[in-house]
Amino acid sequence: MSMVLPPIRLIRDRPTWLIYLQLSAFATYMYGLSAALPLLRADLRVPATVAGLHGTAMAAGTIAAGLLLPALTRRFGRRATTWIGLAGMNAGLLMIVPADALPLTMLGYGVSGGFSAIMLYTAMAALSDHHGPAGPAAISEANAVGVVVGMGMTFCLSVVAQTAFGWRAALLVTPVVSVLLALFMGRVWPPPPPGSHQAAGAAGAAVGAKTEAGPGGSPERAASAGGGAEAVGRPGWGFHLAGLVLFCCVAMEFTFNLWAADLFAGRTGLSAAAAATGLTAFVGGLAAGRFAGAQLALRLPTVPLFVGALAVAFAGWLLFWLSTHPALSYAGLVVCGLGASLHFPLALSGLIAGAGGRADLAAAASPIWAGAAIAAGPLALGALADGFGTWKAFLLVPVLIGLAVAGVLSSSRRS
Repeated sequence: MSMVLPPIRLIRDRPTWLIYLQLSAFATYMYGLSAALPLLRADLRVPATVAGLHGTAMAAGTIAAGLLLPALTRRFGRRATTWIGLAGMNAGLLMIVPADALPLTMLGYGVSGGFSAIMLYTAMAALSDHHGPAGPAAISEANAVGVVVGMGMTFCLSVVAQTAFGWRAALLVTPVVSVLLALFMGRVWPPPPPGSHQAAGAAGAAVGAKTEAGPGGSPERAASAGGGAEAVGRPGWGFHLAGLVLFCCVAMEFTFNLWAADLFAGRTGLSAAAAATGLTAFVGGLAAGRFAGAQLALRLPTVPLFVGALAVAFAGWLLFWLSTHPALSYAGLVVCGLGASLHFPLALSGLIAGAGGRADLAAAASPIWAGAAIAAGPLALGALADGFGTWKAFLLVPVLIGLAVAGVLSSSRRS
C-alpha cells in the first residue's frame, strides 16, 4: 500500500468557518473549566477524588447527550440541535460562576457537559458530511482552531486568577463569544451533501449516499462519501473497536486537561495558579499538531499516522512525568500535546468509517464512548492520586496509550 494518498483539497467556506468557530466557543468552555478545576478544588476544600466527580458529572451529561442526540436531530435537524447545544452549554457554565457549593458546581459541569456534547458531535457530523474525503482533515483543522482559542483561554484564566477579579470572571468569555457568533453567523449552515436524501426539515436524520461502496470498497472510502453509505443492519466489530480507541484517547486527553496542572505544581513547586499555565503548553502542542495534522491527514494513511501520534504522546508524557524543572515540564507537555492533537480527530473519523460512513450513527455513539471516558479517566486518576500520589497515578496515561495502539493495529490487521 502506498504511504502517500492522492491529493485531496480542503475548501474552507462560510459553513466550514461557522463550525470552526462553534468549536472555538466550545474550547473556551472546555479548557477554561479544565484549567479551573484545581482552583475550584481549592475553593471547595475537597480531596482529589471528590474534585474528580466534576469530570464524572460531565461524563454523565455527555452519555445522556449521546442517548438523546438521535431524537433531537430527527426532531429539530442538525442546525437547530447545534445551537440548542451551544445555549445549554452556556447555561451550565453560568451555574458554575457564582456557585460555592459542591452540588451546584457538579450540576453546572453536568449540564454544560451534556449540551456541549450535543453541539460538538452534531457539528462534527455535519462537517464530515460537508467535506467528504477531506472530512478527517477538516475535523483536525476544526480542532486546531478550537485549541488555539483554548490555549488563549487557559492563559487568560491563569492571569485573571491572580487578580482581584478571580478565576471565575474569566469563564464569562464563553457566553460572550457564543452571543457574538449567534449574531454574526446564526443563519449560516452547510447545505445537504450532494447525493444524499436528507429531508429539509430533518437535517439530522440518518443520511445515505445514493450509491454504496462497491465490492472493492472499504469502510474508509464509504466514510468519505459525503452523506455516508447507508448500510443495512447493525455495525460490525470494527465500529465497536473504533469506539474503544476513542474511549482511550478521550480518557487520556481529559486526564491531562484535569490533572496535569496538579502534577506540574507538585513536581516543580509552582503555585496552583501559576501551574495552570502548564495546560497552556499542552494546548499549544495540540494546536500546532492539529494544524500540521490536517495537512498530514490529506497525504498519509490513517494507521501509521495514528500510531505515530500515539508514540509522540508517549514520549511527551515520559518527559513531563520524569521532570522536576518547569522548563522541561513545559517541553514535555508541548510534545505530549503534539502527539495527542491527532488522537480525537482520527479516532472520530475511524468511528465514522466503522459506521459505514453513517455520520449520524457515529455522532450518536461518540458521546457515549467519550462520556464513559470522561467519567472513568479523571476519576480513576483522582482515586489513584489520593492513594498513591499524583505522580504514580499518571502511570495510567501510558496504559491508555498502549490500549489505543493495540486497538488501531488490531483494526488494521483484521480489515
